[in-house]
Amino acid sequence: MGLIQRLIEAVGIPTVSVSIKRDITEQVRPPRAVFLKWPLGHPLGEPGQVDQQTTVLLDVLELLVTATEPGVIRDLPYRWRREEYHLAARLEQFKLAAGAL
Repeated sequence: MGLIQRLIEAVGIPTVSVSIKRDITEQVRPPRAVFLKWPLGHPLGEPGQVDQQTTVLLDVLELLVTATEPGVIRDLPYRWRREEYHLAARLEQFKLAAGAL
C-alpha cells in the first residue's frame, strides 16, 4: 500500500493507511497511517457497528489534516469489542479540530 500511496501523493493527493499490522506498516513506510490492534480483515471495525467505524474514519481524516511530518503512524487507543463509541461527542471534537485549522 505504501508504494501506491507515494504515487498518489506524488500528484498532490494526500493519503492515510489504516493498518492492523504495525510491523508491516513500519517496513512499508507509508506517508501517514493509523494503527489499530484489531483482528485481520476488520480494519475499520466490527460489521454493522456504524459508530465504531465512523469514529475510526474521523481519526483517519483528522490525521490527514494534522500530520506535520511524513511517515507518522498514529496508534489509535480503541480495543476490539471493549469500547463504547459516543459518535455525537466525537463529531463535535472533530468539528472543533477542523475549525481550528
